[in-house]
Amino acid sequence: MSASKPHSTVATRMSGIRPDWLAKTTEEILEPDLAIVDPHHHLWDFPNHRYLLPDLLADTGSGHKIESTVFIECTACYRADGPPALRTLGETEFVNGIAAMSASGAYGPTRVAAGIVGLVDLTVGGAAEDALRAHTAAAGPRFKGIRYAAAWEDKADEIHNSHTNAPPHLYRDHAKFREGFAALGRLGLTFDAWLYHPQIPDLTALARAFPAQPIVLDHVGGPLGLGWYEGKRDEIFVGWKRDIVELAGCPNVTIKLGGIGMRVNGFKFHHRERPPSSKDLADAWRPYVETCLEAYGPARCMFESNFPVDEISGSYAIYWNAFKRLASGASADDKAALFRDTAKRFYRLG
Repeated sequence: MSASKPHSTVATRMSGIRPDWLAKTTEEILEPDLAIVDPHHHLWDFPNHRYLLPDLLADTGSGHKIESTVFIECTACYRADGPPALRTLGETEFVNGIAAMSASGAYGPTRVAAGIVGLVDLTVGGAAEDALRAHTAAAGPRFKGIRYAAAWEDKADEIHNSHTNAPPHLYRDHAKFREGFAALGRLGLTFDAWLYHPQIPDLTALARAFPAQPIVLDHVGGPLGLGWYEGKRDEIFVGWKRDIVELAGCPNVTIKLGGIGMRVNGFKFHHRERPPSSKDLADAWRPYVETCLEAYGPARCMFESNFPVDEISGSYAIYWNAFKRLASGASADDKAALFRDTAKRFYRLG
């Protein structure tokens, strides 16, 4: 894992994001008074694209009632020097500064990065505990846990492996990783899991080995739809559903509903002449969301934006309209769980 590099003074949204195209589809905001915690977004300042506080606030201020957010690690602003084990600490420090700005109230009602999920290399084993303590010291109660991605794929060149350079079956087979993972429980920290759908059974094995550790699976378990997986959606769905349901048998696992507007998911919304409507998105994602809701229940599910990554398929306002369509038949209590309360409880937000 390397430090972020200096960049030019000109930067735009990430590659593939087309504001003019996104503006072609607009909608009235559904249920504008429904309180939301967005439990999954990024902030970064990379050489060719940035997504900083003004960009996020433009999205969260697009009509939905976003009360607070949770930042998820994304390799931003690592320290350029110092001990390698502490270079990712730069990201936590960077985001904590933005969170402090937001907490001042000077930037509006949304409390950005009320929770921070950073990155610590757990494959160093027990030595990871010192790094975890350093992140907690840097951000205080805002620091909630880490994400250590295990997404790995060797059948399709179009699908990239995780930025952690994880080996196959990291969650299942790596003894040093599990030694580092155990430190999370000792420190009362959460774990975000990011993988592709073939690795869901690996997470099940990890969750069973650490039944007291709070784990959240990002992006409904990463169903793939590019390269070797393209054109096999029905076949893949059967295996994905089987593994998602089995994972649900681990009561310490929660799941994020979203993150399936990326290229790797293969829906190809970004190829359309106009962006999809919220109904288009809801119709495409319904089988995944309904499967998760049935298996985990609203108390273990939370909708997520995954912005700006998922912006390739639609705007922030359209995404949350789609989620509200998917939850349209839920009770008021279940909606509160899906849009706010599950995230608040899992990440211990005030």
